[in-house]
Amino acid sequence: MILHALAIAGLSLITPASARGQLSETSPDGLCDSVKQYSGYYKLAGSKPKNYFYWFFESRNDPENDPVVLWMTGGPGCSSEVALFGENGPCTVDQAGENTTINPYSWNSNASLLYIDQPSGTGFSYPITGADHDEAGVAVDMYDFLQQFFKEHTQYNKNDFFAFGESYGGHYVPAVTHKIWENNKNLPSGAIEINLKGTSVGNGLTDPEIQYGYYPEMAASSNNHKPVVGKLEYKTMTAAVGPCIALIKNCQTDKAACLVATDVCNLALVEPYQLSGRNVYDMRIPCEKKPLCYDFSNVGKYLGRDDVQAALGVKGRKWADCNHAVALEFELAGDWMHNYQTMLPDQLADGIRVLMYSGDQDYICNWLGNQAWTLGMDWPYKGEFNDASMQNWTSPEASSTVGQLRSANGFSFLRVYDAGHMVPRDQPQNALAMLNAFIFNKM
Repeated sequence: MILHALAIAGLSLITPASARGQLSETSPDGLCDSVKQYSGYYKLAGSKPKNYFYWFFESRNDPENDPVVLWMTGGPGCSSEVALFGENGPCTVDQAGENTTINPYSWNSNASLLYIDQPSGTGFSYPITGADHDEAGVAVDMYDFLQQFFKEHTQYNKNDFFAFGESYGGHYVPAVTHKIWENNKNLPSGAIEINLKGTSVGNGLTDPEIQYGYYPEMAASSNNHKPVVGKLEYKTMTAAVGPCIALIKNCQTDKAACLVATDVCNLALVEPYQLSGRNVYDMRIPCEKKPLCYDFSNVGKYLGRDDVQAALGVKGRKWADCNHAVALEFELAGDWMHNYQTMLPDQLADGIRVLMYSGDQDYICNWLGNQAWTLGMDWPYKGEFNDASMQNWTSPEASSTVGQLRSANGFSFLRVYDAGHMVPRDQPQNALAMLNAFIFNKM
């Protein structure tokens, strides 16, 4: 999710960190699925203590050979357990927060899943003091975490590896995978090569300089939803695009311009939508519970249970869906308005496949803006990609067209019909088909 309401959230009690290396790990088998599972913490390198919580699920199919898929939820500061229980994980939590139900469309159907709470201060990861506030820090820390995970679990370190993210993952994923690609080229002493094969983001904020220009058009659109703004509001929003884009452009080289760009652009292009009362993540429905518009209190109740925490190796920590203090740190550092599509061409040139997918009912990271930046990205096969037509995409499990796909030379953009910001939540069957097509190179 992309967070725009940046109120400081309550912080969990900070537990003193122990020595570098694995802090704790458990095998909560049967808690959310019948497959082999691992969860717990790794302590990261550096002068500041950072303890990253993760939850890993083996593939239901062939864990010895199936790919490993990393999932990073956005925010910044939103826990990946939001996706685990609410989108593409092995199980869901009932409304009472007491029991789980198997998800038949879980992404571990043909891949092993690695969910991570990052950066520090997110979800069960701690502390927030000294946490990352830009993508350079995110990339270094995630690489450290992955090195520790694969060295501890050597049975997976030769499997194909894919990194997926959502929303602010449009920043996280290109930065993390570029760091992996870069280090694979010249392995640091003692490091192991991560078998990176692909990178993907759903409804991401990747190229703000282009994406913010498409808010007026999306607000006035009527594709399976009602327009949110009238003619006057649309005209006002359109007039604000030029100054907004100029500020974002300046942000790329001038940190002082970034905070101004965030405030000015969101006030002019996001606030008019929020005032309508419509859900910024799904234009078809109202915002039911601010600021996220969704209620994850059942997940919080389940993850707060003593028996669940004992199984996960969490030991009395308080879970929150999103930590707004983490988001604020990224905003104040100017990270929000930076462009990160520049980190993809190197990977594409080296044969790493890239998929950008967008549910077409999302406003905040809408498909129009995402399509536009994929067409605008500078890379050797830009012309070939732009000349490729949007083809109807039908998942193997569906009898009708469920989206439109443009692909060329390992780069794909998929518009997913009738889905909002969280595609696996709204179209679980089609999202699983998309994942399988991408990781097995059949898209």
